[in-house]
Amino acid sequence: MSLNLDRDRMAFTFKGGMLPMTVMELTCADPEQIRDQLAGKLSQSPAFFQHTPVVLSVERLDEPHLALERICAVCRAHKLLPVAVRGGTDPVKQSAWALGLGWFPPQEASRPRQLESVPSQEGDAPAEGDLESPPGVASGGRIYRGTVRSGQQVTAPDGDLVVVGAVNAGAEVLAAGSVHVYGALRGRALAGIHGDPQAGIFCRELHAELLSVAGNYKRLEDIDPRLLSTSVQVRLDGDQLGITSLG
Repeated sequence: MSLNLDRDRMAFTFKGGMLPMTVMELTCADPEQIRDQLAGKLSQSPAFFQHTPVVLSVERLDEPHLALERICAVCRAHKLLPVAVRGGTDPVKQSAWALGLGWFPPQEASRPRQLESVPSQEGDAPAEGDLESPPGVASGGRIYRGTVRSGQQVTAPDGDLVVVGAVNAGAEVLAAGSVHVYGALRGRALAGIHGDPQAGIFCRELHAELLSVAGNYKRLEDIDPRLLSTSVQVRLDGDQLGITSLG
């Protein structure tokens, strides 16, 4: 009986969040020059070089001369642990994956086209045609006006995120507070990224690839089909995501 119970237990769960990560922005592709600089840094700050995970940013490098495998070897020799690569075109992405690393799009591609502070109750009114900020949006939040396109990531690390537009498939929106999408949500939305169980996700048209509140996930295939294409709110109910209609 105990063996059967063990088999029925979940082996793992996925949790969302934003972990601190050091970015190593490379301005030179010469592994030996990188080695020399790392050796000098190691003598200055030995405690830093204790299996620290790093993301290698290659956005400023000439890709044809990128010796990614050798650069990773130099980092590991100095007790740094490359976990992902940021930037580059498809060949860089394929090289990263072949080395067992993750890949992030270039920082420029992930920046929102227009990012501005959410107006306070005493602030200026929104422009004609824009939607009012929802009540309760934290003052540290952000408004993004326009479509969040595939490959982009828009983040509000200190409050709510309001997207006055759509979120395309392959895009990602994240907020320490709640996420409000005044359009179709087809990408991934993560609210309460620092663990706030009171956060929520609100959208006018639900097609999301993934929803997460305080690390609790629900994928598109787990969503009641009757809720798709409708206005919904997503809240935590215990440790489960509850999705209810706003219509």
